[in-house]
Amino acid sequence: MKKALFVFLVLVTGCDSVDAAFDCNDICNRYKDCFNSNYDSGACEARCRDKADDDTYRRQADRCDACIDDRSCASAVFNCTAECASIVP
Repeated sequence: MKKALFVFLVLVTGCDSVDAAFDCNDICNRYKDCFNSNYDSGACEARCRDKADDDTYRRQADRCDACIDDRSCASAVFNCTAECASIVP
């Protein structure tokens, strides 16, 4: 089912939009999991997706998501602050 949804989203919205949505979801939920359990990840995702129309912002979200992938919370803070600071507070 997830694969079918992904294919549908790619066809309807384009790869960049789908990639940005997944990046935003990952980044915002990771911030909530690691730093603030009360953080409104839904609002963060909406802001991130709205800004992802801008190529520079979308590339920044890509870099942030790639940086935090497979890192512990502590490691992500020390290694990914520059990549993620413009995405989450």
